[in-house]
Amino acid sequence: MNQLLPLIVASPLLGAALLVATGRGLRRIVAETVGCAVAAGTAGLAVYLLVASSSRPLIEWAGGWTPRHGHSVGIVLVGDRIALGLATLISLLVVAVLAYSWRYFEEPPQQQTGTFPALVLLFQAGMCGFVLTGDLFNAFVFFELMSVVAYALTGYRVEEAKAVQGALTFGIVNSLGAYVTLTGLVLLYARTGELGMRQIGAQLDARGGPDALVLVAFALVLTGLLVKAAAVPFHFWLPDAHAVAPTPVCMLLSGVMVELGVYGVGRVYWTIFAGPGGVASSDAERALVTLGTASALVGAVMCWQQRHLKRLLAYSTVAHTGLFLVGLGLLGPDSTTGIALYVLAHAGVKAALFACVGILLDRYGSVDAHELHGRARRLPLVAGLFTAGGLALAGLPPFGTALGKALTEEAAGTPLTVLFVGVSALTGGAVLRVAAGVFGGWGPRPVGDETYETHGEREKPETSGTFGRVPDTMLAVPAALLAGGLVVGVVPAIATQVGRAVDEALPGTASVAPEWTTTGVLLGLLSAVLAVVIGTYAVLRPPGATARDWTAPLRRLHSGHIGDYVAWLLVGMALLGALTFPGYLAS
Repeated sequence: MNQLLPLIVASPLLGAALLVATGRGLRRIVAETVGCAVAAGTAGLAVYLLVASSSRPLIEWAGGWTPRHGHSVGIVLVGDRIALGLATLISLLVVAVLAYSWRYFEEPPQQQTGTFPALVLLFQAGMCGFVLTGDLFNAFVFFELMSVVAYALTGYRVEEAKAVQGALTFGIVNSLGAYVTLTGLVLLYARTGELGMRQIGAQLDARGGPDALVLVAFALVLTGLLVKAAAVPFHFWLPDAHAVAPTPVCMLLSGVMVELGVYGVGRVYWTIFAGPGGVASSDAERALVTLGTASALVGAVMCWQQRHLKRLLAYSTVAHTGLFLVGLGLLGPDSTTGIALYVLAHAGVKAALFACVGILLDRYGSVDAHELHGRARRLPLVAGLFTAGGLALAGLPPFGTALGKALTEEAAGTPLTVLFVGVSALTGGAVLRVAAGVFGGWGPRPVGDETYETHGEREKPETSGTFGRVPDTMLAVPAALLAGGLVVGVVPAIATQVGRAVDEALPGTASVAPEWTTTGVLLGLLSAVLAVVIGTYAVLRPPGATARDWTAPLRRLHSGHIGDYVAWLLVGMALLGALTFPGYLAS
């Protein structure tokens, strides 16, 4: 059984190689069918191994390079329930994206019909490899494979200057984050002589308490992961990339890639730094909760201000990433179980919302809420899906987002519960405001400050041209994704299995079962009602173009200049170090 683990990574790699090698000789329908089949086969294998790992984690040393005398330079894959669960989520979302993209783009140049599905399969291989590896260096390698492919996918429409610019911003900022992570990895190897995560943790613990080098390595490794997670102040690349990336790519970036940065933070802390030789829990909690709170607040405020629909959803991803970091930063099984469920449902909900925006783009050639006002009245199914996605984002029971949010709130205490309710209401309300205006034509046509607000007008459709009838696949995919987000909240067995997976991975056991409580339901209803109220008010009483905007300074910080973003990356590194060192200095 262990020997099947590498196939989760190897299968999409081989599928991508086949599509690249035969792309010019395959008809488009054949290339896209092969891509879907490979992704679906990998998803099936991940599900099979997930069931098989219920009794014990699966461990495989690739190539037979097993440890000798406790040391190894081999590549180890660890298939515990969390890792295999994420591999399943990744693979299923890739299947959804390839189905949504069926005959989506214009015919590729030079008849390279396999280009897009091959890139998506490479993306899948990188993501699956990252969640399965038990080796810190290979985690870095897989994450960079994923990132390089993401750069290419973001700039897929290379004939457009803004696509190249967005991909370049993405590439530079994330590459710098990767170099920082590699530096931290080198420090850990120099100190321990190990690359396996568990082996590094054991060596650090054997040395006793942490020193400055270990804390610096922790800050450096986390910096790279938080860049991928788009946490404030490392987040600036994300909205720029989403604004220009094709819609199916946005579904992957916000649906799962960003969340893998959060997963990486948790995996690295609990496996390497949680012991006596690592980082004190109080210091790690301070760093993660502080950055998570900043991300949640900045993301929510910026989300509310957007008229470009892709940027609106991108900033909501920043906000919810902040909530994920807050829950993770509490460092307990209860909050981590809640975040795991939250991430699982959020992936489907956010991908579904992007899929609906893609329909608007390819129907009307715009993703600008002002220009689209009232134009989508003839798309009732899309309106229903988009509205349901907004309510799910706001935390309406019984969606899985609401269940994960409720479990985390009960573990977090009153101040952080206020944060969760407020951020969920604001991001959900922004989506509902768009739904009411674009699909219902409610209220007067909104206006905005033209000096620094990003538009989404007169965008080029991603299909061969605007279409009059929405293809069935483009409707079925967001419906299935939203149904998946709902299933997470209504099927108790899913929550139970997620809870067991977290208990297996973390020291300690959750004190409460992952299930609905009266308090959780009421908090979910509260955030959903608030989202409806503020969304409706914003549509019926939009501010004028000359209205005083207290968020203008924050909005102008998102300048689009790469140099500014690099400077903020350095600020974030310094901030992370400042939040991590107080406990060490006090001792």
